[in-house]
Amino acid sequence: MVCKVHELKCTRKDPVHIPHEWYEPGDLLIGGLVSHIHYISRPVLFKQHPSQVLIEIPLVLTKFYQHILALVFAVDKINDNPKILPNVTLGFHIYDSYSDSRMTYRTILDLLFKSHQSVPNYKCGIHQNVIGIIGGLASVTSSRMADILGLFKIPQDSKQFSYGSFQPAVNDPINVPSFYRLVPNEGLQYQGIVQLLLHFNWKWIGLIAKDDEDGENFLHIMEPILSRNGICSAFTERAPERLRIDKIDELIKDTHSILPILSVGNISAVVIYGETASVMWLANIIGITRVMKGLFLQYKKLFSETKVWITTAQIDFTVHHFQKLIEIDIQIFEGAISVSIHSRQLQEFQEFVRNIYPSWSEEDGFIKTFWKQAFSCSFSNSTFISNRCTGEERLESLPAPLFEMSMTGHSYSVYNAVYVVAHALHILKSARSNHRTMEAMDRLSPLNVEPWQLHSVLQRISFNNSAGDEITFNEHGELVAGFDITNLVTFPNNSYVKINVGRLEPRAPPNKKFIFNEEGIKWHRGLTQVPPLSLCNDICHPGYGKKKKEGKKFCCYDCVRCAEGMISNEMEQETCVSCQEDHYPNRGQNQCIPKIPNFLAFDETLAIISTISALLLSLVTVMVLVIFIKHRDTTIVKANNRSLTYILLTSLLLCFLCSLLFLGKPTEATCLLRQTAFGIIFSVSLSSILAKTISVVLAFMATKPGSRMRNWVGKRLAYSTVLSCSIIQMLICTLWLATSPPFPDLDMHSSAEEIILLCNEGSVLLFYCVLGYMGFLAIVSFIVAFLARKLPDTFNEAKFITFSMLLFCSVWISFVPTYLSTRGKYMVAVEIFSILASNAGLLGCIFSPKCYIILVRPELNNRENLIRKKI
Repeated sequence: MVCKVHELKCTRKDPVHIPHEWYEPGDLLIGGLVSHIHYISRPVLFKQHPSQVLIEIPLVLTKFYQHILALVFAVDKINDNPKILPNVTLGFHIYDSYSDSRMTYRTILDLLFKSHQSVPNYKCGIHQNVIGIIGGLASVTSSRMADILGLFKIPQDSKQFSYGSFQPAVNDPINVPSFYRLVPNEGLQYQGIVQLLLHFNWKWIGLIAKDDEDGENFLHIMEPILSRNGICSAFTERAPERLRIDKIDELIKDTHSILPILSVGNISAVVIYGETASVMWLANIIGITRVMKGLFLQYKKLFSETKVWITTAQIDFTVHHFQKLIEIDIQIFEGAISVSIHSRQLQEFQEFVRNIYPSWSEEDGFIKTFWKQAFSCSFSNSTFISNRCTGEERLESLPAPLFEMSMTGHSYSVYNAVYVVAHALHILKSARSNHRTMEAMDRLSPLNVEPWQLHSVLQRISFNNSAGDEITFNEHGELVAGFDITNLVTFPNNSYVKINVGRLEPRAPPNKKFIFNEEGIKWHRGLTQVPPLSLCNDICHPGYGKKKKEGKKFCCYDCVRCAEGMISNEMEQETCVSCQEDHYPNRGQNQCIPKIPNFLAFDETLAIISTISALLLSLVTVMVLVIFIKHRDTTIVKANNRSLTYILLTSLLLCFLCSLLFLGKPTEATCLLRQTAFGIIFSVSLSSILAKTISVVLAFMATKPGSRMRNWVGKRLAYSTVLSCSIIQMLICTLWLATSPPFPDLDMHSSAEEIILLCNEGSVLLFYCVLGYMGFLAIVSFIVAFLARKLPDTFNEAKFITFSMLLFCSVWISFVPTYLSTRGKYMVAVEIFSILASNAGLLGCIFSPKCYIILVRPELNNRENLIRKKI
């Protein structure tokens, strides 16, 4: 079948009540499919005789008329520009889909085959060639278009462009090879919403999604992302796919179901995904609630409108004049935060819009319906119409919910889509003009351009539009760009402006992909706190951790005090953490404080007292030694082995001075010398006392007639005793130092607030061997002295040694449990006290009686008193 233009007679049979189309001739046509211009219907009853007739009258969303004007404006600008497509005129053909699948398929066939009677695969009646199609705002409209266009690998050589934001499921260049999107990837929008929620710490939110496949995909993708970022959805509601004002009963039913959920006070942030119908549905519910609050007392405090509404890029804030009947006003969305399609303001476009009047274009099949709905007037001459349209009404007088003078993001995408087609055609035409052959010259005719030939150009096209934005596609046919984050600022006259408060830029560095200016936010005036809280429970303050509530979502938890030794130093910290070993928690358990070093420093009171005591006792010992040296030839000095006395006094002096090694910060040298030096020196003292005691016993036994003990009496036995006993202790200390010597160490755990600087004993077994051996010598000395305490000798030291050993043993027996039960500097102080006390006991008990005789009673210091018979 071949159709000739002059032979074809076709009559238009529009399947809808009111035809709305706009045809502008040109060498090449751009097809536009407008959706959501007429998608709300309401019943109007006209009384007749004797019955009533129900007539469907479509209501126009007047705000979307700007999308049409953006297409017209872009085509006009290109046709007026001699640098783009010279000698070629672009035209356009616009249809309204009425958000109806049947109409979508019908209009696509019309656009493809150029006939008022759709005959697939045939071009009849019109010679203009459609080289591009701009899809509707709704994703379902564009997907229905793809159903038809996808049947043809080159769909009668038409080209489709989309300016809505679509689900990743549609993002398949294999199944939809001609699908180009003038918006960024949908996933970037999800990331932006999550970043926004995290920025304000909104972890308990509501979700409202359109009740269709797109809404299901949104929830399927979004909820796992929210969970991974610690965000929970308190509720998930479905908004109807289409809003029908005639079904008031359904709206009231929806109001009763959603009202208790929206009334929950701890849900301040609600994410709305869908299209403009979703926002209008919510606006109707809130409007009905206002009416109910005015009529019924039980609703007065039930619902609060002070929510932060977070909307996606597909949504625009618009209301219809009919909605005023239920008190709908845009101020309910005051402070809303939207992820919006990036746009630039074109001053020329605003001038273009100011010149729009009902008579501006006879081909505009939308203008009169738009005008009547926008200004609530009529062009009818009926006397029953009170408000007639004069045609002099001005678009700038309309509030933003009805019509915006500045170019919206969706209109900006339409504008860019037209320029993409024009630039692609220009590049293709320029490439052809380089051929010099007659065959190539014949192909210069724009009517011979086929849409499939644009694919190779569009896939790598890149240019800057008139606003300075770069236009280019990625490998998936998506615009390489970001999103704007806008804030809705409303006014009492039911108008609003959108303030840009942030940006989502996928090509920016990781730390600059999400830019947000919180100070620029205008919040809802009803909020008592800004930014508001949106949490399942109260905020966990520092010092508290979170404990999950059984049977609740993970965002719901109790705040519990951190366990001992742990802190949380941030608001809403998930778990408490332990401080570093050298830090400890403060009383509020919200910060770590450095631990204080604990050691017996020289400037501390205990150290000063210990030092003075050690030096004083050392001085006393030196004085005793001087006295004994000065009176070395007297009887009492010579009576009990003068050499042993010197050795004992010298070792006591060194023991007193040895206690000073325990003062100050432990070092490697002091740790090696502390216990070993004291152990060896004190063993010499005990060995000397033991030798003295043995000498007393042997001396008494040697005085008996025929006693063999005379062979053992002498200095050699005393020296041998001292040397052998001391060597054993030296061997133990040598083994200790050779195998596991003491070393400086830090005790982080014994004290919560202090770091104990100590000398780790290394081998605990050998340490207690040293102490045990000294105890052994003391016990042996005590036993021998106790047995010899009553020997008939005026200068018998045995009784004094008995008392000294008794005191010594008492001190060191008390020392062991006290030493084990104390930590830090007090442990050191206990050991110093034990050393000084035991040595002072030996010095006092053994030498004070002798010094008394030498200095006070010298008459007793003679040989006659040396041996006295027992009475």
